[in-house]
Amino acid sequence: MNSKLEKTSLLVMDLQSGIIDNLDDKDSFLKKVKSAVENAHNNNIQVIYVVVGFRRGTPEISSSNKSFSAMRERASSMMINSVPVIDIKDSDILVTKHRISAFSGSDLDMVLRAGGFENIVLSGISTSGVVLSTTREAADKDFNITILSDLCFDSDPEIHSILINKVFPRQANVIDSKQWIEEINSK
Repeated sequence: MNSKLEKTSLLVMDLQSGIIDNLDDKDSFLKKVKSAVENAHNNNIQVIYVVVGFRRGTPEISSSNKSFSAMRERASSMMINSVPVIDIKDSDILVTKHRISAFSGSDLDMVLRAGGFENIVLSGISTSGVVLSTTREAADKDFNITILSDLCFDSDPEIHSILINKVFPRQANVIDSKQWIEEINSK
């Protein structure tokens, strides 16, 4: 086993009902995500699913938080027991967050540090939300970051393109899932 892969974790972020429904071609997107997850499992790469979730009554949502207060009504369907729309294996880890970044209001940093993970591979919905916020925070925490460009989605294609092509390469290795799968299977 390649020691770099042993220190790698694939984060699948916000792939849950209420969020994935924003994709026009969610079946094609899910097929590619499932392929990346399967290849991660085959290469003993830790898969971590990150979902946004709230307690009954959404006490985590402040009226001063513009993003989350606007979705308070919809948040009732994203309670603390939120799960990804794809099956989780027993070896996978489920992290619940309460803000946009996968680190904010979650135990993700503790899970990554306790597991000795140095390299994180990001995928998620949306590019300008969870992917951007998590990338910034992960860079500040000194993780090596890879972003799977085709496993990120944003409702604004122009913003997605600017982030993937101009912003993220400053802090991360940006590749598509096919290339990442080829790389991990060749090690």
